[in-house]
Amino acid sequence: MQIVLNGEEMTTTRDITIEELVGSMELTTERYAVEINEELVPRSQHASHKLREGDRMEVVQAIGGG
Repeated sequence: MQIVLNGEEMTTTRDITIEELVGSMELTTERYAVEINEELVPRSQHASHKLREGDRMEVVQAIGGG
């Protein structure tokens, strides 16, 4: 299955949920937001939302600073 993750094409060999994909990423914080096809997906839906062929997924991390 082909998807686009943060602007980069990616191939997965099976159905995968947002939670599984984000869990495999090396995020530096637990503060992040996920958008699928330009729509924000609430964190409460990450475990049940399966990605589909051609989905465009953006993961944005909140970074503090001063």
